Amino acid sequence: MRKYTYQHTLHACYLGYITQAIVNNLAPLLFIIFQTEYHLSFEMLGRLILLNFGTQIVTDILAARYLDEIGYRRAAVLAHACSALGLVSLGILPRLFSSAYVGLATAVVIYAVGGGIIEVLISPIAESLPGEAKAATMSLLHSFYCWGQVGVVSITTLLLKVLGADFWFLLPILWALLPVYNLFEFRKVPLLDPIAKEEKTPFKQLFTSRVFGLALLLMLSAGASELTMSQWSSLFAEKGLQVPKMVGDLLGPCLFAVFMGIGRTFYGIRGEKVPLQAALAVSAVLCLICYGVTVFVQIPLVSLFACALCGLSVSLMWPGTLSLTAQAYPKGGTVMFGVLAICGDLGGAIGPWLAGWVSDLTQKINKLVLLAEVNNLSPDQLGLKTGLFVAMVFPLLLLIGVILLKAEQVHSLE
Repeated sequence: MRKYTYQHTLHACYLGYITQAIVNNLAPLLFIIFQTEYHLSFEMLGRLILLNFGTQIVTDILAARYLDEIGYRRAAVLAHACSALGLVSLGILPRLFSSAYVGLATAVVIYAVGGGIIEVLISPIAESLPGEAKAATMSLLHSFYCWGQVGVVSITTLLLKVLGADFWFLLPILWALLPVYNLFEFRKVPLLDPIAKEEKTPFKQLFTSRVFGLALLLMLSAGASELTMSQWSSLFAEKGLQVPKMVGDLLGPCLFAVFMGIGRTFYGIRGEKVPLQAALAVSAVLCLICYGVTVFVQIPLVSLFACALCGLSVSLMWPGTLSLTAQAYPKGGTVMFGVLAICGDLGGAIGPWLAGWVSDLTQKINKLVLLAEVNNLSPDQLGLKTGLFVAMVFPLLLLIGVILLKAEQVHSLE
């Protein structure tokens, strides 16, 4: 009989983040198919992303409040059950509902509940396990989200090529097998109890702290910076840069995830020697450069590479902010991780939706469309580039937040 250890618990956490990668990144790879088959606008596609992360935000709020009472094990099983059910629904419901869009939206809501619980749950589970170098462990844990994204993009792209776009509905059903497997793992692996209520940092103390307020700003900016480029890169590569879908997916979102995974894995191995705040500031500057090159450079391969390199620039933003906050409040508990996840998901919802809304709005302004034609840009290209340009505000906010956080810490030492 298999003997389960804390190492198996950590491996289950890794698979949990791969599950979240599937939930967050599979649908955007199918956006072109949805747009063609169901006649959806950019804003409607962006609304699916908003619905995904909006649902995750609501789930984050509820999980932060009730997760300790439910217990880590039951919550983990529920999260993976919802993820699997939602993925299966993504393949089935659009064909059953009279409105395919309602079917898509329903599936998104179901798997987003699973994704939201995973976001709040997995980090405190990993943080509670015995061991040192918590920041490095957190970064390595989050790297599995990236490697999961690489797998989702590359395998999905390959299967679409082999099976054809007409059989896209089989892919979500196949991907649902992984959360089903991990559901049974979480039923058996050893888990430590959450921090006792009387030992936790008081809720009021968290929300009256300037440091925690800045951490929330960093999380929102990190979520928006990462997810805007990640969610729109496939469609941007095909319509904005006019490259074939397979090439666009592999050199866009797939390479984005590879760079993000490399950044997080490197920090997971060498992270204790790298000042985290300085690394976050450099990440924000690099992210601004990547967004700028993607938007303004007209050479498709250069833009595509900048889009991919953005993955490296955002790699430390999310886990780095979690680690900074956990260092400041080592007994923040599930509520702290939950509130941080809420802000991260809020950014992940607002950023991609804002880019889609701006894209649609720009294409309705005749003067801008005519100006774009002079520069050999189609309305689609103009819209997508403008949407990504507006999203540059998020890495800028993150840079400002890091500077203010450093100033706050210096002030507290005086």
